[in-house]
Amino acid sequence: MKNKLITIQCVLLLLVGCTNPKPETTNLKYVEEPHSHAQPNEAVITHLDLDIKVDFNQKIISGKASYDIEHNKATEIILDSKYLDIEKVEADGVATEFSLGSFDEQLGKPLKIAIKEETKKISVYYKTTDKTEALQWLNPQQTADKKHPFLLTQGQAILTRTWIPIQDSPQIRITYDATVSVPPALMAVMSAENPKQKTADGRYGFKMRQAISPYLIALAIGDIEYKAISSRTGVYAEKSMLDKVHDEFSDMEKMVAAAENLYGKYAWDQFDVIVLPPSFPFGGMENPRLTFATPTVIAGDKSLTSLIAHELAHSWSGNLVTNATWDDFWLNEGFTVYFEMRIMEALYGKDRADMLALIARQDLDEEIEGFKDTPNETKLKLDLKGRNPDDGMTSIAYDKGYLFLRTLEEQVGREKLDPFLKQYFEEHAFSTMNTERFIQYLDEHLLDKNQVEFNTDEWVYQPGIPANQSIIKSDKFDKVEQAIQQFIKNNKVNPAVTKGWTTQEWVHFVRNFPKDINKDQLKMLDEAFDLTHSSNSYVAMVWYEQTVTHDYHGNNVDTEVEKFLTSVGRRWYVSTIYKAFKKSGRTDEALAIYKKARPNYHSVTTNTIDELLGY
Repeated sequence: MKNKLITIQCVLLLLVGCTNPKPETTNLKYVEEPHSHAQPNEAVITHLDLDIKVDFNQKIISGKASYDIEHNKATEIILDSKYLDIEKVEADGVATEFSLGSFDEQLGKPLKIAIKEETKKISVYYKTTDKTEALQWLNPQQTADKKHPFLLTQGQAILTRTWIPIQDSPQIRITYDATVSVPPALMAVMSAENPKQKTADGRYGFKMRQAISPYLIALAIGDIEYKAISSRTGVYAEKSMLDKVHDEFSDMEKMVAAAENLYGKYAWDQFDVIVLPPSFPFGGMENPRLTFATPTVIAGDKSLTSLIAHELAHSWSGNLVTNATWDDFWLNEGFTVYFEMRIMEALYGKDRADMLALIARQDLDEEIEGFKDTPNETKLKLDLKGRNPDDGMTSIAYDKGYLFLRTLEEQVGREKLDPFLKQYFEEHAFSTMNTERFIQYLDEHLLDKNQVEFNTDEWVYQPGIPANQSIIKSDKFDKVEQAIQQFIKNNKVNPAVTKGWTTQEWVHFVRNFPKDINKDQLKMLDEAFDLTHSSNSYVAMVWYEQTVTHDYHGNNVDTEVEKFLTSVGRRWYVSTIYKAFKKSGRTDEALAIYKKARPNYHSVTTNTIDELLGY
């Protein structure tokens, strides 16, 4: 019988070809993720039910995070945890074994939870600690109204694990419910369906019905109020700022409509913005349904509202179609800058959009110059393994990514690119995308289809900017540069030349002073335009950079620089000025200010400035 069986097997092998059969391959849903301990191909979370209490006296969040999970006979599920006090864990309501692995400075600890074949739900009872990086607790003096404390979270890139034990990878999308208990005088809001008024007991319930990545789970608590702009747009802010914010962002509904006209229906039902205290580390954060924004964009003339267009654009690129890993960050930000510019052009005209684009192009040149010794940092596709993903959040992802798409638009035409992008968002809605799959999709659905040759690989995988880049021009900026030349040449200012200038023109004006401009010339310009006391935070930032760089001390500017750095926590703004101090050999002065300012900054900002100044 044995010999007969061997004979039959040989005959079969001859029929199909006497080669070793290929081993079966497993089509894994999730790619390798260097910034998470989770093993989602083994066991993955699908829904979060969060029940927490917020204690402002102890500055602690405590409660329970429960998860629906999916797995294929796994014996454990791994969550990410950093600086959390894990009290106990349950599987389907029964206590189960758990362990915390070794600590990694970037990733925290893996939380390994024992599960059985039939396990459908896990619950983790925990508390935050004083090291929790995502949370910023503000005392009343750090708020606009100075009456009540405030709490805000910032989860991007991998900080959600510091206030919720979770599988903290962008490729893992979950829905969530939350119950949050806060002091009755305060209101809680999240990246979810939100209240419009305070409750009597300080207890708030939330639902996020669309699946989102964990970095987009956000919470803010303060003495805030809501004011609608339209049936699906509105703003939250402290009472003293509410009307200003409402006026500044009154075009939000128009922005949503313009975005929908470009790339399809807004998928998140509601688009609200909360303006936070000035310590918030970013210009904005695109948390679904509720964008978090810095008060530095409240200029009084809507001149900085491109930030709102940017965060809105993330509702498609980033929130709807999300970078699978932080190495693919350009898929979030490059697309969003491109979309932002298209929204701004639709609402405010091509001149405004081109000025914004040219400022971004100048930012890109400056970034590339800064990376001249590490050119691989200028690739769109990054390799951030073993590093903090914040290292990849540079102008490269934003502005080189934008330039890639703008150049592509010029080559194929908007009449082809727009339908392609709309199809891309529709076909990949509520999913994640990596660079390799995007390039394959681009080839198949745009380039090959239209017989277009484009050097995609050079743009994505090579450092620097390819020769076939789009050339961005602005007639308005040309006139600004002529004004600079005349002021310097004649050593005299004619204020009439600047009448009607936009914020973008003023920024271009200040940023493009001659490198050899002297203190007397800076004094002349300052006396003419009082740049030291500009009420526009963007203009003030670029002016303070110039004053530090050129050692100008007139018009009480040193006091104003310190006041700015100790009251504003927006990382881009403060790091620009601290860099100017360092480049000018004035690090000791910067450190003296930083020691005063540091308690007002979020950990996202302090991590950057600590490294910059060697604090």
